[in-house]
Amino acid sequence: QVQLVESGGGLVQAGGSLRLSCAASGRIFSFNVMYWYRQAPGKQRELVAGITSGGTTNYADPVKGRFTISRDNAKKTVYLQMNSLQPEDTAVYYCALRRITAAQVEFWGQGTQVTVSS
Repeated sequence: QVQLVESGGGLVQAGGSLRLSCAASGRIFSFNVMYWYRQAPGKQRELVAGITSGGTTNYADPVKGRFTISRDNAKKTVYLQMNSLQPEDTAVYYCALRRITAAQVEFWGQGTQVTVSS
């Protein structure tokens, strides 16, 4: 099994920055994709960004140019640097992992709240 633990959420004013971390433990496979998703109140969970073991990244349009996903494979940790935060970024942010052989996300973290005040 894989355990994912997020940290770094909090309350920030619009225009501010936060960095989220997600530490993975357990049976981590070498080839995987790690993601950040978010879910705002009353909305569906949406993909924010993803990064492969090799460092290839992708981003949702609303966060392009503001958010940066990165990972440290030695530390089994993925990060999400969030700059120029806006109130619409307010959500619970979830870390997720998919093995490269799987068709969909297999493991989820418990989530961390990010609140951006105007």
